[in-house]
Amino acid sequence: MTVAQTENLNILSLDHMPSPEEIKARVPLTDRAAASVLAGRQALANILDRKDNRLFVVVGPCSIHDPVAGLDYARRLKVLADEVSETMLLVMRVYFEKPRTSTGWKGYINDPHMDDSFRIDEGMEKARRFLLDVNEIGLPAATEALDPIAPQYYGDLISWTAIGARTSESQTHREMSSGLSTPVGFKNATDGDLEVAINAIVSASHPHSFLGINGKGQSAILRTRGNRYGHVVLRGGGGRPNYDTVSISLAEQALAKAKLAQNIVVDCSHANSWKKPELQPLVMKDVIHQIREGNKSVVGLMIESFLESGNQPIPADLSQLKYGCSVTDACIGWDTTEEMIRNADKVLREALQRRSVA
Repeated sequence: MTVAQTENLNILSLDHMPSPEEIKARVPLTDRAAASVLAGRQALANILDRKDNRLFVVVGPCSIHDPVAGLDYARRLKVLADEVSETMLLVMRVYFEKPRTSTGWKGYINDPHMDDSFRIDEGMEKARRFLLDVNEIGLPAATEALDPIAPQYYGDLISWTAIGARTSESQTHREMSSGLSTPVGFKNATDGDLEVAINAIVSASHPHSFLGINGKGQSAILRTRGNRYGHVVLRGGGGRPNYDTVSISLAEQALAKAKLAQNIVVDCSHANSWKKPELQPLVMKDVIHQIREGNKSVVGLMIESFLESGNQPIPADLSQLKYGCSVTDACIGWDTTEEMIRNADKVLREALQRRSVA
């Protein structure tokens, strides 16, 4: 009697994927990069613990698709970061994975050649190399954690992690966050619901045990200690922004009710700017004004920014791609980015002196 096949009915192939140890051996962590990572994480922890009254600003492209343009941006950002270091900690947004509502380019790791070849093995190594280069420049890096296995490959090069609006409700991502080595920002849901993010912070602060992989790529039971640096990211939703004084006050009350630290990050993009990048400076200006008027709960901001403003479709002939322009969500350009950050720096130099430092 022949046993019927009951598994892998929709699997076309199972291709070899190098283990985390193999990828790390090809792109090893350097002393200089490790120093950047640790300094970034410690500075972020100090801001969240109110030992440092600066703001942190996660700023960079919606997604990385061209490492040359990405490093060009990183070098410019490092110069700006040094200039405003008394008021802000600039963390480069380095997003490799793009969650999709239906279809579309899934990011540099999944499809590094942007041709639907899906060489994830190559994409993972390229992504790690890019992160290494950013940290070698002296910039801490931030990313969105989407695939629960990916942090084993490059988590040692990340200083701040975001859990997106689509995944803050996912128990898989809450468990993963409980074991991450970085502070984690949980975004409110796409419909604007804040309770999802608050529940995620509570869940991630506790220990969990779940299936994952170890450095050799073998299945393993991961047992975590819990992450005490979870915080909320307001990104708007449900047809309206939520960075205004009333929305932030309501968020403060919700965090207090859950007995959580009143640490709030405002995403100047997404629904907070109605997905119009040119409105991001107005959002940031409003939030900085709230800080000047005495707000103490906003500890960070997020900005989608690249060398050139706007975005572009991915052409069949990749040589036609416009240099330094996003292929996913539209961004503000570099000149606007500098202006936003410098204007905020001027206001914050006086305003932050009034913030209490533990």
